[in-house]
Amino acid sequence: MAKSPVEVNLIPIEATSETFADYGQIIEASRDGETFGPNDAQLDLSRGTPRLYIMPLQDTSFSFSKITHHAHVTQCLGSIGAHVWYVGVAKPSLIEGDDERREDTVESKSGHLYAPPAVEEVRVFRISGTKFVKYNRGTWHVGPLFKESSMDFYNLELTDTDVVDETTYDFRKNNGVTFRFKPIEETSS
Repeated sequence: MAKSPVEVNLIPIEATSETFADYGQIIEASRDGETFGPNDAQLDLSRGTPRLYIMPLQDTSFSFSKITHHAHVTQCLGSIGAHVWYVGVAKPSLIEGDDERREDTVESKSGHLYAPPAVEEVRVFRISGTKFVKYNRGTWHVGPLFKESSMDFYNLELTDTDVVDETTYDFRKNNGVTFRFKPIEETSS
């Protein structure tokens, strides 16, 4: 009989530029005409044709066991309508030089090297309002996750990201772990 996975309960963190810095950027509104600067999304879309599209999602849950990264591109996600949503993340663990190789180094199906994400490094972030998320290259991520039955998101990546640059790690299979969290309840003023 197979062992049941251990459930790790995570506490969501409000996504801000500071709290999300290890994973990417939180981009907020800026004035029209403002010049490009460090608060704008620092994108890497240099390895293909960018694709900006609306991604309708339905029936997500507040638990997960798989997490994905893209080694060759940054990715941006944002809620249409400024709804509250969540993402699970772990720091990038790409290995890009021989001096970075570790005992647990894995070669992906697309040929890049990475270290598996650590269970204790997985975090959940809450995104609210007119913000969007920019993941750094290699940031492990899952979501968007949300309470509503359906939500639409805009997604900026490359036309073939999900075909040639998607590496998924399965915590249930590799570590016997699943993650769960409770959403932060809204308070009315």
